[in-house]
Amino acid sequence: MYGVIESVCALFQELADLVWGFPTNFEWYASIPIIGELPLVIILLVGTGLFFTIRLRFVQIKYFRYGLGILMESRREQRGISPLASFLLSTAMRVGPGNILGVTGAVSTGGPGALFWMWISAFFGMATAFVESTLSQIYKDKQGDEYVGGLPSYGRKLLGGAAAVGGALSCLYIVYALLCIPAQGFNTISAMTAITQNVTGLELAPDSPLVWFFFLLLVAVTTFSVFGGLRRITSITDVLVPVMAVIYVSAVLIMVAMNIELLPWFFYAVVTEAFRPEPVFGGALGIALSQGIKRGLMSNEAGQGTLSMPAAVSCAKHPCDQGIIQAIGVFLDTMVICTLTGFVLIMGQAWLRDGSAAWFEMGRLEKFLASCAQMIGSGGYELVTLIVSICFGIFAFTCLLGFMSFSEICARQISEGKVFITSVRLVNLLVLSFGMITNIAGFDLSALWNLSDFANIVMVCCNLPLLYLGFGKVQAAFRSFEGPEHKFDAKALGTHLPVWEELDCHGELPQGSETDC
Repeated sequence: MYGVIESVCALFQELADLVWGFPTNFEWYASIPIIGELPLVIILLVGTGLFFTIRLRFVQIKYFRYGLGILMESRREQRGISPLASFLLSTAMRVGPGNILGVTGAVSTGGPGALFWMWISAFFGMATAFVESTLSQIYKDKQGDEYVGGLPSYGRKLLGGAAAVGGALSCLYIVYALLCIPAQGFNTISAMTAITQNVTGLELAPDSPLVWFFFLLLVAVTTFSVFGGLRRITSITDVLVPVMAVIYVSAVLIMVAMNIELLPWFFYAVVTEAFRPEPVFGGALGIALSQGIKRGLMSNEAGQGTLSMPAAVSCAKHPCDQGIIQAIGVFLDTMVICTLTGFVLIMGQAWLRDGSAAWFEMGRLEKFLASCAQMIGSGGYELVTLIVSICFGIFAFTCLLGFMSFSEICARQISEGKVFITSVRLVNLLVLSFGMITNIAGFDLSALWNLSDFANIVMVCCNLPLLYLGFGKVQAAFRSFEGPEHKFDAKALGTHLPVWEELDCHGELPQGSETDC
């Protein structure tokens, strides 16, 4: 069965490489200096962010502090979830193992300068996240005491309201999640095994009884979380996301403090090698630029529409409020978490101290751990491995919950039937089990990760045209947001918006209503 899956995945990988690489696979384009190394998709994503940034007058800078203020107003909502809970839920999926492995891959291929271009992509990606999240809020729907929406909802309404369009986009995301869930299960159980080996000093066989116990435990905890609905999942991510952030940030800052004399060199290397990469990394500006931009965009997911679902379920007082919060999410993911990984990789200088040949032959996680060991000194490798394994496991598990919750949000836009929703949950748990059993059986998941690459590019191609199509509505909402009364008038958009028409202009239900935000 695994062999058949691997063969099918290989076909999709060829298609994904073709789309991701287009038109760099044509000699006439590849011969263009620098630009010839940038795929069209990367140019479109960055260009979209640049366009939105200019048209919205640098919204990601102007209202950054305002967005932080909204996050500080933590409150429990009777309808939907709070903006803070929505932010943490999206962060649970945005901040994942890729923040360690992906950044390591970008830096090891493009050099320290790749981190600079990662920052550039994130800055403009913040504006893209603002647009798609604001659209999600404008076109959200209500189901019971919860909101649903995101890409399937605004896609359906922007394309004439055809139910088939919304159903197709919902199915697209569900398939996308199904392709990504096995890898997160694989990563979670790998981290649990690594933590146990580190603490006990024992070498665990992949199929040992303890590993099977971890398998059953993870399935039970995930089942409990998913069948509790969105509120139970957010109650878990509300705890785990801050915990994983504190552990990872604290660990890296301690390592930076121990090597504080290298901090000026870090910024010098990142900025200078963004334009003049070292020969050991290929020495080509285009490589550093393309690696940094691609990793940044794939990490913060701005423009994919994959994080539009948590933006829609929030009980925001104005659509633009949630847009600004999701822009801050991009900042946290790339400017903070990815940069922390960059600190370790670049300040560790493992490729210089161990010899470039040995370093480049390592796997991504091995490179990161080797860099940590260089920063913390002799005798600290076991401690570093334990901390990284804990962070890696929490990253993977919260990412797993994110995929499952968002796929359920999409499923509810197809049907609210209990049988259908339960079926989606069970299928998610089945593919999760497949990912973990693959680990126990000793296989790798490179084939399934290839499918994820294909799913990412499909999401981008479906979402970007919709963002341009709905940008006029976002601009209208933004004008009301910047108005003296900070009111959102749904009727001014010229579109029937039942959720917002039910609310008054302050984002609250009229007096006398039983439920409010």
